[in-house]
Formats: sequence, C-alpha cells, structure tokens
Amino acid sequence: MSDAGDDPAADGIDQGKRLIRMGGDRGLSLADRIAEHFHRMTWRTPLHHLRLRGRHPLKLIAVADDPFLGDPARGNALLEGQMRFRGESHDVTALGTARPDWSAAFGDYFHSFAWLRDLSTVATRQRAAPVAEQVMRLWLATHADRVRDPAWRADLWGRRILFWTAHAPLILSSTDLVYRSQVLNALARGARHLDRAADRVPPGAARIAAWCGVLAAGLMIPGGDPRRAFGEAGLARALDGAISGDGGIIGRAPAALLDAVMLLTLLRETYAARRMDPPAAQTDALTRMVTALLGVCHADRGLSSWQGGLPVDGDTIDAIVAATGARVRPLRQAHEWGYQRLAQQRTVVIMDAAPPPIARVMEGGCASTLAFEFSDGPERIVVSCGGARGADLRLPAALIEGLRTSAAHSTLIVGDSNSTAIHPDGTLGRGVVEMELARHETETASRIEASHDGYARRHGVIHRRTIALGADGRDVRGEDSLLPAARRGRQNAAPFAIRFHLHPGVEVTPTADGMGALLRTRGGAAWQFRARGATLAIEESVWIDDRGMPRETQQLVLTGEAPAGGGSVSWLFHRAR
Repeated sequence: MSDAGDDPAADGIDQGKRLIRMGGDRGLSLADRIAEHFHRMTWRTPLHHLRLRGRHPLKLIAVADDPFLGDPARGNALLEGQMRFRGESHDVTALGTARPDWSAAFGDYFHSFAWLRDLSTVATRQRAAPVAEQVMRLWLATHADRVRDPAWRADLWGRRILFWTAHAPLILSSTDLVYRSQVLNALARGARHLDRAADRVPPGAARIAAWCGVLAAGLMIPGGDPRRAFGEAGLARALDGAISGDGGIIGRAPAALLDAVMLLTLLRETYAARRMDPPAAQTDALTRMVTALLGVCHADRGLSSWQGGLPVDGDTIDAIVAATGARVRPLRQAHEWGYQRLAQQRTVVIMDAAPPPIARVMEGGCASTLAFEFSDGPERIVVSCGGARGADLRLPAALIEGLRTSAAHSTLIVGDSNSTAIHPDGTLGRGVVEMELARHETETASRIEASHDGYARRHGVIHRRTIALGADGRDVRGEDSLLPAARRGRQNAAPFAIRFHLHPGVEVTPTADGMGALLRTRGGAAWQFRARGATLAIEESVWIDDRGMPRETQQLVLTGEAPAGGGSVSWLFHRAR
C-alpha cells in the first residue's frame, strides 16, 4: 500500500499556489482547423489507400482478457435486436446505413465496438457470437472500404482494435473464411491508418485510445514488433501530453480519467496475453492516474460529478481499481489537475480549486470553479447537478446546457451569471483566468482558502471561498467573500446567490428562524445547516444519476447583495447525529 495521503509532503500538499488559465477562451486556430480538414480530406485520396494496402494476418497471435464488465441492460437489448446507448435505441438491422440518423454519441458507441463488452457480459460465446457477427458484417459492408469520418476517426480505430482483439472469439468464430478474411484485413488496414493518424487526435483520452490501438495491433498481429516499438514511443508521448504529474488528465474530467485508466488496463492485459510486461512508464502513469481518480471519489467510494460526468457507484470503482493492480490511497491535493480533498472520519469534501479547462482541449466543460461536494459515509449530502456530458440523449438540449452553468454547481454566483462564459459551440470562453490557492493542515482541522477572478471584469469583484473540515468530521465550515477587484473599489452593490445542491436522498426542513435547515439522510444521519450574512431559501433542483436521468431534489440558496466595499457570508454544516 502506498503511503501517499499519510504524509503531507509525500502528498504534495503545500501552503499556497497561484494558478493561471492560459488561452482559455481560444479554441483551435483557423490554421489548425484548416490543417485538420485537409488531413481528413487526404483519407479519400488514392495515395492514402495505397498506404493501407499490404498483407493481412491469417489469425491473431493471442486473445487478451477484458477485465471489465459491460452494461447488462445494453447487452440484453442487443440479444433482442436493439442497440441502446444513453436512452437512444436503434434496430440492429438499421446499423449498416451509410447515412445514419443517430446522435454523435451513439455513433461513437457503435463504431468503437464497446458494445462487445456489454454483449459478452450477459451471454455465452455460443449465444453472443451470432449477434456480434451480424453487426460486424453490417459495419464491414458499410465502412471497411470507405475511409471517412466518423468510422475511421483514429481514436475510434484505437478502441475498435482493443475490443476486436479482446473479444475476438465473438467476431472470429465463423466458419466463413471470406468473412474472417474481411475482418482481419480491416484490422490490418485500420492499424496502418492509425500509424499515421494517432498523433493527430486531440490530446487526452482520445489520443491515448489511438496509441493503445497501435500497440494492440503491434502485439496481436504477427510481425508486429516494429509497430510495438513505434507504439510504445507514441503512447509515452500521449501520456506525457495528457497526464499531469499528479495523475490528473487534461480537460479535468474525472470521467475522462476513468476512461483512460480502463484503456491502459485493457492494454496491459494485451501485453499479458503475449506474456510480456508493459514499459515501466505505462505502469507508473497508471498508478498516478488511479491515485488521482480515488482523490475525487466520495466516502461511498463512488466517483463525484465534475465537468459534466455521471456519478459512478463505489462497487464499480472498486472493481476497476482492482483490475489495474494499483494499491494506492486517494490523492488529497492535485494542484495541476485542480481538485482538493478533505477527509476526516466519515466525512469527505471535494473542491474544484483550479481554473476551468481551456477551450483547445475540452468541449462541454463546466463553469464550476470553487464548487464543492461533500459526503457522510455512504451518503452524499451536497452535490453538483452533473451529467452534462453523460446525460440521457433524450433530454432537452437546453437542460443539458444548463447543467454546465455555475448555478448547477454548489458555489457562489454573481448577478445570475457564469464565472466562465459558456459558448454555443460547447467551449468555455472568458472568465476565470487566475486563482490563488492555499491549504493548511493542523491537528484540529484542514482548511482550503481559494479565490478566482471570474467576476472581476463584469462585476468588479473577486470571489474568495474558505472551507474547513474539523478533525472529528462533524463540522464543515465555510465562508464566501466578494472583494473589490480594483483598488478604487466598485460603485454598485453586487447581487449574489450561494447554492448548495442536495442529493435526492437528503430530506430538508427549514428552521423556525429561517436562518438554517435540518438535513436528514435515508440512513438516519442528521446535519444542521446555519448561515449568517444572507437570506436562506429552499428551492427545487435536479441531480443526474448514474443512468444519466434527472432526479428531483432540492437546494439551499443564500441570497444577498455585497456592498461596494465587499462582504462575506459564513455557513456551517454540523453533524448532529
């Protein structure tokens, strides 16, 4: 068991730091977009088709073990002739169309062949193979010889090769030699395509997926040693560009980090099928990533809902971490990734303490700076609405976009605006540029002090938040302050709202004096909430569950106006029993 988390120095905890968001409101430049468009146009040229030619294997060297379970509901739907993903459903017989009417998210699920994991989870090889072969034949007929988006996108080819090689018995059990040859030829052509396209994928989990595919092909296709060496160098670059020193991932989305952890773990099983060990750099990166991932998990061991992700239950996280083989403890402070964790006894507080992801590396990001979530043992108390990047595809677009706003997170909002602008194209624009962060550890409490300038330009104020967790885990104390951003101060008062979104399992009752509330969990725990310096109201809210569906809940809302010279609001969650 690693000692990370026991010793402040080993955990990277220091007294203070300034965080700056560089290029936050600028996505890909016009030159970058033109270059990428030109690159994809070359896929249709005779030269690229010549590059894809070559010998194809007669068989795979080995079959990797997929260490993860899929979604049983999706797997059973496939057995019934339906492919389902995030609420969207299509007949299997309609999957071969060249002009599909499905969403981009559903298309990624189909083209990645991640559904093979779902299918293998619920059926034996004898029952699942005919279904897998049917979908494979449809895909080959429509996409094998047509090199175009999205089917030939490099990150999807990377995932596809991983799933094809791990679930080869489902797609290569046929006695039809022509069909088997088509599958293996498509695999070889996809690997050659990846050799040239993997480095052009945006950094993050997508580029990691592409290079994992290169390596899987190098390990499983005969004569692949040169490609394996090439792939290991490429994956090392992809990890260096995507994974920070503290194990977080570019884009700051825990869901993306979880995805990358699972990709590297499946790749490790591909090495194991060849009786080989992955390079030490891959193992070291995976260990750091698991440490960071656990750092944003609650006391119920489940994943929190940052940057539009869905909550993931503790049993699933436990199974994934066990498959990685990493034995580490949660990271308490991830400066580069941007999350702070306070944990005492049964209570865990997780805070978004960094500028939001920049437009160049993240679409669909959330304006959640200085928001927090906290849990008491197996029960979550304060949450974010979450789900903007994983919600059911049948939900209204306006609701999904609303989940990205500052108001959908447990933080302070000035003038009913976002701390960082949200553009219609999904990127984040101007807002938080610079933050100040300090953390203090004593025998009696752990405290985080942080501030951001997201409201400085529009409203002339700096938001400063302090959160402290007592050593007994019974008190979560906070203070939100609005301070003048300029020396001369502001001329007008700044209206604000501080929101605390509650988990659906929490029942809330206001106190008689109107300045507090009693929170009761389903497990019988009682927390008292008190506030000073603002007016308390209880309003409706929504929480996106692990199925991507909205659940009705409530939120505590503190409202008021900060005078020109600045003002502050203090609040307390106290565990009564």
